[in-house]
Amino acid sequence: MTVNGLMRPMKNLLPARTPPLACLLLAGALLIGSPLTRAGNIYTFVDEHGTTHFTDRKDDPRARLYWRDPNGPKGIEQTRQFDVLRRPPDWLMPHIETAANAHRIEPALLAALIAVESRYNPKARSPKGAMGLTQLMPQTAQRFGVRNAYDVQQNLHGGARYLAWLLDTFDNDVQLALAGFNAGEGAVMKHGRRIPPYAETQYYVPAVLAQLRLLRREAKEARNRY
Repeated sequence: MTVNGLMRPMKNLLPARTPPLACLLLAGALLIGSPLTRAGNIYTFVDEHGTTHFTDRKDDPRARLYWRDPNGPKGIEQTRQFDVLRRPPDWLMPHIETAANAHRIEPALLAALIAVESRYNPKARSPKGAMGLTQLMPQTAQRFGVRNAYDVQQNLHGGARYLAWLLDTFDNDVQLALAGFNAGEGAVMKHGRRIPPYAETQYYVPAVLAQLRLLRREAKEARNRY
C-alpha cells in the first residue's frame, strides 16, 4: 500500500496460500479507515512476482481501480478502463445529437461525457447527489434551468448548456471544461486554471477524452464503410 510514496505489498501481510476472496476481504478491511481512503481512489496491480499491491497512484500502466472515492467532487462511479468503448444506446444518440447541436458542441463530446458520468443511465444518482445522464448536481441543474434532472430531454439540454458555457469560459480548452464539469469551474479557477488535484477529476478527464477518441474513431470507420 502506498503511503507517502512508499509501497507496501499486501502479499507480506497474508499467509502464502490465502484464498483470493480472503485477500480481497482483508484488503478492504485494511483500506477502511486508512488515510488513503480519505485521500482519493485506490488502485491495485499484481507485479511480475505475483505480489498484489494497493496504491493511491494510478501512474503505473498495470493499475486498475479497486476502490472509488465517494467523497470526490461528485462521487460518480469511475470507469475501470479508458480503452473500452461505451456506445450510446440507439434510442439515446438522436437526443444527444439534438441537445449538442442546439448548444453548438460536438455530439461525440457530449456522448463521451455521459459515458463516464452515468454509463447512459437516465436514472443514475451518485452518492453526492449528482443526477441523471449528465450527473447534474442540484445547484447546477437549477442554474441551467433543469427542473427534473431525471427527464432525458431536460438533463441533456442542461448538461449541454453547462458544457458549452464551460468551453466558452475556458477558451475552448476541452480538458479544463471537463474538469469544470466534474469539479466545478470555481475549483479550476482556484487552482490557476488547471485541472484540480482531486483523484476523481484527474481520473475523469482522461477517461472522457479516451471515450471521445474511441467514438470519433468508430464514427470515422463507419463513414469509410459507406
